[in-house]
Amino acid sequence: MARLVMKFGGTSVADIDRIRNVAHHVKREVDAGHEVAVVVSAMSGKTNELVAWCRTASPLHDAREYDAVVASGEQVTSGLLAITLEGIGVNARSWQGWQIPILTDNVHGSARIADIDGGELIKRFKERKEVAVVSGFQGVHKETGRITTLGRGGSDTSAVAIAAAIKADRCDIYTDVDGVYTTDPRVVPRARRLDRVAFEEMLELASLGAKVLQVRSVELGMVHKVPIFVRSSFAKPEDIDPYGTPPGTLICNEEDIVEQQVVTGIAFSKDEAQISVRHVPDKPGVAAAIFGPLAHASITVDMIVQNVSADGATTDLTFTVPAGDYRRATDVLEKAKGTIGFKRIDGETEVAKVSVIGIGMRSHAGVAADAFKALAGRGVNIRAITTSEIKFSVLIDAAYTELAVRTLHSLYGLDQ
Repeated sequence: MARLVMKFGGTSVADIDRIRNVAHHVKREVDAGHEVAVVVSAMSGKTNELVAWCRTASPLHDAREYDAVVASGEQVTSGLLAITLEGIGVNARSWQGWQIPILTDNVHGSARIADIDGGELIKRFKERKEVAVVSGFQGVHKETGRITTLGRGGSDTSAVAIAAAIKADRCDIYTDVDGVYTTDPRVVPRARRLDRVAFEEMLELASLGAKVLQVRSVELGMVHKVPIFVRSSFAKPEDIDPYGTPPGTLICNEEDIVEQQVVTGIAFSKDEAQISVRHVPDKPGVAAAIFGPLAHASITVDMIVQNVSADGATTDLTFTVPAGDYRRATDVLEKAKGTIGFKRIDGETEVAKVSVIGIGMRSHAGVAADAFKALAGRGVNIRAITTSEIKFSVLIDAAYTELAVRTLHSLYGLDQ
């Protein structure tokens, strides 16, 4: 017998028929003798609808009331699933974030989990054989008693955090794909599903464009050593052996992977904008003068390149920001022009970031050099480069994104 957390996203609970399908997935695990907690998202499209209602009601709405509204989508799903489970003979009860409780900080709309007490869920597993159906994405701020939400994809974070709190053997993330692939199969049809991915690799993949898991959920899994299994909710429940290993991808510790590839996957993001601050005085403190105001405005800066000053007087600084923050970033810099002392700002929004990830890079030289040569051979110009121990990223013109991804995917033998 194992203790499992099963998380189902919006497409998996999009309507009553799909909720019935989810209920049969849960029943399969319960019948196999497992203790089960289920975490659900809002039905597909409902959160966007609720967000739109808030904006229509008032463009400058109270973030606390916004959370109260958008958290209701998960509440509906958890209640419907509990009803459906009871209807097929499974003892179940729905839980809201504040009832467990899932305690968070007070940053409404993007709260971080501070603590979870899993004691009552564990007690009910043992005394009542009861399935806990938990509304994902939400928690409560202890001091104010107000509902909070965890940001987009927050149900993944809820699921892994609950798995850690109840000391689950595994957290199964059911989604509309059957695992983590070497890259987006829509771009590279020969992309392969990975059997295992290290936590560090998944962190990079998730933060660099892969949409399978929220970054914070992977961080929690790594810190609390909770294995995460990404699998499809659309497989027929009756076709799955609860004692076997279904198709999917296990996110686990690096030492649990027997054969480590040099490169695990290729991620890409078109949500990028490039900003170049020209003719900046080349003196100590100028970088702080540029990036300080951006940080104060909560604008995330990624790739940074500083040109070597030829005359010792001025230099250029180029960096990237999320495309949605491009206009705000340039406005912030223009307001700080007197302090920074730059001559002009150039920008480009039609750019993309392509990243190569693999823990095997630690022990293999020349991985990045091979990529630069291959991209040059296909006429792809590189605007900027960043590297870390297990990944490197290149900034290129957006028009070449798919060509670059396919080229690198083949270069490292990921489509074989």
